Amino acid sequence: MAIYFTVGEGLGQALFEWWQGLEKDRASRAVLRRASSLTEISLTPAYQRLCGRLGALNWKDWERDRFALVVGVLAHVKTHDVRPPALAMSQRAPGEDRPPVSELRFLRLLESPDPDSLFSGVRRVLPLMGGVDVIVLANDLIHWGDAVKKKWAYGYDWPEKTVR
Repeated sequence: MAIYFTVGEGLGQALFEWWQGLEKDRASRAVLRRASSLTEISLTPAYQRLCGRLGALNWKDWERDRFALVVGVLAHVKTHDVRPPALAMSQRAPGEDRPPVSELRFLRLLESPDPDSLFSGVRRVLPLMGGVDVIVLANDLIHWGDAVKKKWAYGYDWPEKTVR
């Protein structure tokens, strides 16, 4: 079973509604935001309830681990935006000459060796980004691998360097 979140349909709709509900369920959001690892996230009642709602309890172990990554990261997203993650990290605000997430930090994020370090890295850059497309971010995290890394690398708005 390939897990894919689609806007307005099935798993995607349920995930998006859950994310929106975190605004009112501040206790669950706080518990998830305090979690420092995927194991801690997977032990929270909020994660377990969402797993039950989405049928994730029947997923493979690695899928549930990736889903914990998604849940933990989304608890830190404050604003839904149409921008995909790489663009949200690199798009400069009007009048700014530097991107929200520097090239070096972005490259380090792409080199995350495991889901726990990816969680830590993404969680740290989210406050810098403003808003991000919640469903695109969820899909990218659950399918994290070379294809997503390339997608992010191509989607990042690299600054032009002058060659001398």
